[in-house]
Amino acid sequence: MRVLLVGGGTAGHINPALAIAGALKEKAPDAAFLFAGVPTGMEYTLVPKAGFEIAPIEVMGFYRGIKPRDISHNLKALKCLTTAGSRAKRIIRDFAPDIVIGTGGYVSGPVVLAAQKLGIPTLIHEQNAFPGVTNKLLARRADAICLAVERAKEHMDLPEGARVIVTGNPVRAEIMQKTRAKARQELQMDDAPCILSFGGSLGAREINRIAADLIAWHAPAGKINHIHAYGKFGKDQFPRFLAERGIDPAKYPRLDIRPYIDNMDTCLAAADLVVCRAGAITLSELEVTGKASVLIPSPNVAENHQYHNAKVLADHGAAILVEEAKYDRDALLSEMEQLFSETGALQRLGEKARELAITDTTDRICDEVFRLTEKTA
Repeated sequence: MRVLLVGGGTAGHINPALAIAGALKEKAPDAAFLFAGVPTGMEYTLVPKAGFEIAPIEVMGFYRGIKPRDISHNLKALKCLTTAGSRAKRIIRDFAPDIVIGTGGYVSGPVVLAAQKLGIPTLIHEQNAFPGVTNKLLARRADAICLAVERAKEHMDLPEGARVIVTGNPVRAEIMQKTRAKARQELQMDDAPCILSFGGSLGAREINRIAADLIAWHAPAGKINHIHAYGKFGKDQFPRFLAERGIDPAKYPRLDIRPYIDNMDTCLAAADLVVCRAGAITLSELEVTGKASVLIPSPNVAENHQYHNAKVLADHGAAILVEEAKYDRDALLSEMEQLFSETGALQRLGEKARELAITDTTDRICDEVFRLTEKTA
């Protein structure tokens, strides 16, 4: 079996492709794999690091603005578009895949579309509750459409008889395997409640501000542990937020303030409440670990897809949804008072999150791959 995978732009598209390739390799050791990606993209770092070969293809997404730099970028993107189709066909003909798998991002478009035109089976995987533009277009002709959540189907214009499978998102094994007791031992943390908050490697101003509000609320009483990662751009910002609230973190031993979280499996396992963005993979990790959460969707993403992701959990009673533009400090702190004072409240949120979890994602996707490749063998 020969498998061509494509997905790029962000780790949220690349890591699922790597997880699928890893699972297929384990189940079919003789299979051959090739990725296609943009040489300047994140995939050119992550894919070789995972031990897979990658073929270059020049593709650029289009900007929606009308500023001179947007127009200049779009002209370059248009030029790439004129050559991407022929380059995709060349990659496919040279590698001769039995199946092409797309996990989203603009780079998926020309490669999966070329495979569809050449009559090669295609499978796409959509990580978000509101599908990306590329996957919505490719889904019209895909042989299998794998969705993280059922709700995504509502936003896709699919032909009658389209094969749609809800598979969830792949979650790293270490996330699922780490226990709360082991994590707390590693962190030298006692059994008091723990809040984990983060806004990604760069940091997010609003999450830093909300985390500062939470710390100012609970730190003086000294009854809650709190791990917060402020990110690259929060180095000066977050200490200022704390100072404005009269908090000197050095005086509170239950605070663990750091720039990044490089042991997410441990911190997530130790947490009772997670405050974070609403990226698709992060939410899948919250579900499989059964964590209560306060979700603050980024308003700066395509199609506002993080809001739709968060809404799935919030509507299920598994999370508190806070929109940046509507943030009300007093309202959130009132909810925190209730969650941390009412016996079992946090656990109930976590249990609701776990009800949404799918823990055999790669098995479900692999089953579809084998079904399609056997049919064309």
